[in-house]
Amino acid sequence: MPSRRIGDVEVSAIGLGAMPMSIEGRPDEARSLATVHAALDAGVTLIDTADAYHLYADEVGHNETLVAKALATHERGADVLVATKGGHLRPGDGSWTLDGSPRHLKEACEASLRRLGVEAIGLYQFHRPDPRVPYEESVGAVRDLLDEGKIRMAGISNANPEQIRLANEILGGRLVSVQNQFSPSFRSSEPELRLCDELGIAFLPWSPLGGISRARELGSAYAPFAQVAETHGVSPQRVCLAWMLAKSPVVVPIPGASRPETIRDSAAAQDLVLTAGELAALDAS
Repeated sequence: MPSRRIGDVEVSAIGLGAMPMSIEGRPDEARSLATVHAALDAGVTLIDTADAYHLYADEVGHNETLVAKALATHERGADVLVATKGGHLRPGDGSWTLDGSPRHLKEACEASLRRLGVEAIGLYQFHRPDPRVPYEESVGAVRDLLDEGKIRMAGISNANPEQIRLANEILGGRLVSVQNQFSPSFRSSEPELRLCDELGIAFLPWSPLGGISRARELGSAYAPFAQVAETHGVSPQRVCLAWMLAKSPVVVPIPGASRPETIRDSAAAQDLVLTAGELAALDAS
């Protein structure tokens, strides 16, 4: 698979978002492991997870543990960059809460290190700004983790342009990634994408196909994606990811998957070349 860069690490142009394997509607462990293994077999070398990807209050880090098990049982597991996140929480009642305090982030990182079974986390990202905590304090905690060698690279998620610039300043120019929502139905992160392109920072679209419940409806909701897909004999989802890759060399989509066939289709997007006319039609849809 063609590669792109996150910091000084080469990764596959398409990553795997592991969240669907641990939250509502998740499959059994066997299918989850098969999904991760299918991703690696297809050349995927970036997996996105988070300590908050779980269902119940007593299983924090379910997804991290699952990813670690999948990598440990595949011959190419050591070649994968695992990106995890801290600062978001799930109390177990279906809700999502925030804790961006430096103390929590440092404790969360230590717990993620144990679950992933590594000496340093490849990419650690501050999951979501906490309005109760000054942003510079949260990012400052991530900087400390970087300086201490607990993490190899630092990123942020769900950030606006001002926060991207501030985080990069706090990190001393070492911000390597921004993970924001971006899809045909959610394009308000275009300014962040353009800024990342300008600064040479990897932009990781989350829910690039529109989310777990809407991914299958992409072609019916956006006719140009279905039309281009028919022309090439591929799925609208594959067209969507190819469209994103064409936007900038810093874009590395992380489509979620919980079935081997889904991630195989997504991984094939890097081979799909769209014409300028097709890209313009998709942009305008």
